[in-house]
Amino acid sequence: MQHDLETRAATIDHSELRLWLRLLTCTSLIENRIRNYLRVQFDCTLPRFDLMAQLAKEPQGMRMGDLSARLMVSNGNVTTIANQLEKEGLILRKVSSEDRRSTFLRLSAKGRRQFDQMASAHEAWLQDMFSDMPKSNQKDLYTLLADLKQAALTSQQ
Repeated sequence: MQHDLETRAATIDHSELRLWLRLLTCTSLIENRIRNYLRVQFDCTLPRFDLMAQLAKEPQGMRMGDLSARLMVSNGNVTTIANQLEKEGLILRKVSSEDRRSTFLRLSAKGRRQFDQMASAHEAWLQDMFSDMPKSNQKDLYTLLADLKQAALTSQQ
């Protein structure tokens, strides 16, 4: 029998707990596989990939503070990863001319090429992982998760 987060739930537990554990299990399974693929095929961590993905969306660059907010991590985490990526020539760093306390990051040409390769592979990995799930089910799940997201946001108020 496979043991995962979902096996913590008993059939008598309320449906919300079982749903939460199933979502967490699915997320963990997919994320762990992506982490492994990135490590093996690109010698890259998921946090590095995520940071580069955000910069890829903003060709003009992003302030480090905005990047940490978008990634939902501390400024220190972004700084550590940015330092490594800069040493490898994958990103460029520029101090803002308007506010010397703000630093902008953007992908270098080398970083863009490397990210494009990883992003292409990432897309193929996800397509492979979801290939046994009919497209109609994927669409339904996407819609249902939007409802869940809205419910979670509304319950915070």
